[in-house]
Amino acid sequence: MRVVVGLSGGVDSSVAALKLQQEGHEVIGIFMRNWVDDSVTLDNACPWVDDANDALLVAQHLGIPFQVIDLSDAYRERIVDHMFEEYAAGRTPNPDVLCNREIKFDLFRDAAHQLGADAVATGHYCRRNTLDDGTHQLLAGIDGNKDQSYFLCQVTQDQLSDALFPIGELEKPEVRRMAEAAGLPTAHKKDSQGLCFVGKVKLPDFLQQQLKVQHGPIVEFPAEAVIAGPQPWDAHTLDMGQGREVGIHPGAHFFTIGQRRGLNVGGHVEPLFVIGKDMETNALFVGESDRHPGLMRKGLFMTDKDTHWIRPDLIPAVGDAMRVRSRFRYRQPLQDAVLTREEHGYHLVYDVAQSGIAPGQFAAWHDAESGQEVLGSGVIY
Repeated sequence: MRVVVGLSGGVDSSVAALKLQQEGHEVIGIFMRNWVDDSVTLDNACPWVDDANDALLVAQHLGIPFQVIDLSDAYRERIVDHMFEEYAAGRTPNPDVLCNREIKFDLFRDAAHQLGADAVATGHYCRRNTLDDGTHQLLAGIDGNKDQSYFLCQVTQDQLSDALFPIGELEKPEVRRMAEAAGLPTAHKKDSQGLCFVGKVKLPDFLQQQLKVQHGPIVEFPAEAVIAGPQPWDAHTLDMGQGREVGIHPGAHFFTIGQRRGLNVGGHVEPLFVIGKDMETNALFVGESDRHPGLMRKGLFMTDKDTHWIRPDLIPAVGDAMRVRSRFRYRQPLQDAVLTREEHGYHLVYDVAQSGIAPGQFAAWHDAESGQEVLGSGVIY
């Protein structure tokens, strides 16, 4: 079988290519050049050049064909511009989820098919299974510490039909051992950090490429100022008369619900956390302690147009509810919840109140029994 592997220049995709080759497949490596602006990275090196060189060295070591494709225009349009728009609106997007949906399993997949690929492989820590009726399942990776199924929560049945995840059955230490045993140049390379294909960045510096600094007040509220919404999925409101200004921020669009870093406000026994913001007045609302009720919500809402099912055969009828396990952040432990389909969207209500639910994030839900299968996801309204 001819398999095109997305070689990122890291150890995970390197071992994915190695495993496929060991299994007897015809392997082709492609590096996706998705970002060319190194002005916001934390060091002077251009990360995509370094990663592309590492990917080339791996391909040469394995003796497989290799090429670089430039998807930077599409990446800026589909991922970066969207991210700027979301932050400007006061929302918190996840560019890595979007990158998989829009780039890796769309444009990259198309490029692989043009090379006659029978399958497309990546170095994600997740698994695919196909049921007897031809339905594809997206399953969590065996390594619970590295499971990356959350980042693929927007893929479709069609995209899963020819997707391979060669290291999904492995734990990270075994991946390192395989790379070292095979003499791969990336065996001891550190895992990448930062935005998908951009590199390690200071997010405010990155956002300031297009979002201007706009100073506004930081307003602190005591716990008793929080007014719960009438429904579990409603955001709380605040008694504005109890707020007091405690500092100045560079722009509400640079902060997200639950954030504690970057506030630069002293004089408190416990850290301050962002509990809300008003984009019209550019005000940032904060509360002291990670136990502040302003951080906690029992549920969330997702509109129909922003909801996606990997398993469309399991979509409930309007008015029906199903038990699920859910997360809205990478590496967040799965939480027990009830997903209910309404006329215009879905309510997701957790058994236990959750901290830091922010509009724009992706909430993903898994099967309630084992929590291994990702069933769908939606953008938090």
